[in-house]
Amino acid sequence: MSVEVKTISEAEYDDWYPLWQGYLTFYEASLPDEVSENNWRRFHDVREPIVALGAYIDGKLVGFVHYIFHRTNWAINDTCYLQDLYADPSVRGTGLGRALIEAVYEAARGHGCPEVYWITQDHNKTARLLYDRIADLSGFVHYEKHM
Repeated sequence: MSVEVKTISEAEYDDWYPLWQGYLTFYEASLPDEVSENNWRRFHDVREPIVALGAYIDGKLVGFVHYIFHRTNWAINDTCYLQDLYADPSVRGTGLGRALIEAVYEAARGHGCPEVYWITQDHNKTARLLYDRIADLSGFVHYEKHM
């Protein structure tokens, strides 16, 4: 099975949206459609620092990764935050997640980023098996306050 990773085109909203909903469901979250539509516009706005890549098998979109370049006080160059990663359950375990992450690594190197980082839930054991092989656990604890 060959995986192709490339930028998701503007015409693929109807293919991306069900995957996005699957991702939100996995994390027991929901968002208004206006947020999803806004995300989609940002992905395709060259002035925005956020990127959406898709994973394709036989030409079908079966996964995605969204990442953001942003400034950091810890380096001269931007850093890269891998914000969302999702693979359709039918293709998990095929190397698709790794291919998406490796594509982000490549983009970050090309952008001069000193690192790529992301967060996940501690109980996301399947994904963490991959993450533990291709990155280092930072040891940081994540806090947030919703407003």
